[in-house]
Amino acid sequence: MVRLVRGADGRMWTVRSRMEWSAPATVDDFERDVASGYVSGVALLILLVLLVVVLIAWTPSGVVVPSWLILILVLALMFFPIRWALRRPWSLVANTPGNDEDQPAERWTGMVRGVIKIRQMTAKIARDIEVYSTPDTDGPLHPVD
Repeated sequence: MVRLVRGADGRMWTVRSRMEWSAPATVDDFERDVASGYVSGVALLILLVLLVVVLIAWTPSGVVVPSWLILILVLALMFFPIRWALRRPWSLVANTPGNDEDQPAERWTGMVRGVIKIRQMTAKIARDIEVYSTPDTDGPLHPVD
């Protein structure tokens, strides 16, 4: 998602957001994140599919399964994949090339987690740039040298 914003000082800012498929490594996560990767998730998914197949294969032919039970099982199985997709980290970048006057080029970067929150933050950052000429320093963006 790309948004062009004119700051209060006349500079044009580009605010971009992009979904990250892998969570960036931070200093806080380094000690705990021993098993990084998707191998354990794939192993658990295979085990879950195997258990569902065994449950279906061992069901006697006379058993009537209500449709609401199937719906609940499908929703329970889809909870974590949907949550994973909606809570992906997004990188957010706001930059301006500056202008010929005293205003230099600036680049601000940060991370936001979640689809709904990235839309709200992008709108807030665009509003801050329009009013104050720079993103808010208390927000997720921080200046990069």
